[in-house]
Amino acid sequence: MNLLEQAKKARENAYAPYSSFQVGAALLAKSGRIYLGANVESSAYSPTLCAERAAFAAAVSAGEREFSAIAIVGAKRGEEPNEDCPPCGVCRQFMREFCADDFTIRLAKHTYTLAELLPVSFGKENLG
Repeated sequence: MNLLEQAKKARENAYAPYSSFQVGAALLAKSGRIYLGANVESSAYSPTLCAERAAFAAAVSAGEREFSAIAIVGAKRGEEPNEDCPPCGVCRQFMREFCADDFTIRLAKHTYTLAELLPVSFGKENLG
């Protein structure tokens, strides 16, 4: 099963009672392991967790620190995720914490690098 198919599988576990927009992510660590994430909404909205950050949290909690690629899919409940669902700004910055500019972000129709989606970024090196 390829990374995009894994993301579609992860999407099945999304908890999205408010928006009905289900997102799944499959994160490939450089170790070869794949970590899945699904969005988890909250009625307070602010604590809502995106699928991408859920996958990273699972991987980092397992000791991973180096990543190669992520696949992200999203669509309304009952619909096929055939359109691109790019990561939000918070997720892009979160990816930047762990990933280099050449980190691959695979969407339903297009593939990007992190540098393409976050061209002027802030990282640990900016902290002095």
